[in-house]
Amino acid sequence: MKIMRAVPSVATAVRDDFDRLVDRLITTPLMPGWAERPATEWVPGLDFSETDKEYVVRLEAPGVPKDDIDVNLEGQVLTISGHREMSHEERTEEYFWRERSAGRFVRSLRLPSSVKADGVDARFADGVITVKVPKAETAIKNKITVK
Repeated sequence: MKIMRAVPSVATAVRDDFDRLVDRLITTPLMPGWAERPATEWVPGLDFSETDKEYVVRLEAPGVPKDDIDVNLEGQVLTISGHREMSHEERTEEYFWRERSAGRFVRSLRLPSSVKADGVDARFADGVITVKVPKAETAIKNKITVK
């Protein structure tokens, strides 16, 4: 049997560089506080739209009790947070697949313009939180005739 010495190829060097980059990204926090986040945090889906009179936010939160949901508006920042626990599991079960998430979630978004904080309406039905935030009256536009 003939033993040959392996010579690293360009592809091997590129793959090694890529692996080091990925390792660095995974172990380096991308934003402040990232490393301190609990492992149980999850991010529910969110839709954000507007009508002529209001902004509408719909957030999917199935399995979250209504009492465990908080909606806050601070200036133009709307924050929806909550907490979901997993149901009791039988110890005799062996999972093939687990995709459901549990724990705390926080979703915040900046609204594009001023809003009326006193007219915010938040409802929870069928696992979807719907928040309607009325837009503030904009200044009346007057066309000025040049004389």
